[in-house]
Amino acid sequence: MAETHREQVPVMNTKDIERILPHRYPFLFVDRVLQIDLEKSEIVGVKNVTSNEPFFQGHFPGAPIMPGVLLLEALAQTGGILVHQKGYDKKIAVLLNIANAKFRRPVVPGDVVLLYVVGLHISGTGGKIRGKAMVQEQLAVEAELSFALVDKGQL
Repeated sequence: MAETHREQVPVMNTKDIERILPHRYPFLFVDRVLQIDLEKSEIVGVKNVTSNEPFFQGHFPGAPIMPGVLLLEALAQTGGILVHQKGYDKKIAVLLNIANAKFRRPVVPGDVVLLYVVGLHISGTGGKIRGKAMVQEQLAVEAELSFALVDKGQL
């Protein structure tokens, strides 16, 4: 998937995403979806990082950095949207495992994070995705995430 998405019209906005994911502020970390390719099992999401994010009050005052685990969560949520779009709309992806996570660059207020996710394996019981978060064409975070699919009524 091409990694240049500036000024692209979103495929999904926040309201569309809220119809898919159970997350809400302050724990919804995908603002828009720019691209979905169901044949290739790929999706590109966006997280706009602002200075008024609640986690910046304590991480770290005077030198705010977005917590790495929240970037992993943003990748997981983007993967959840992909899973939904692939036909598992009656289920929710629940994180099971994080592998090969590497943090390469801090994410700070003002950054626009592009969330690239590829479905490595997706079935009715769960799967695995590979994701990377990019800021200004620089790799910030990469990881593989495994998940189980549970019925929405079970949560």
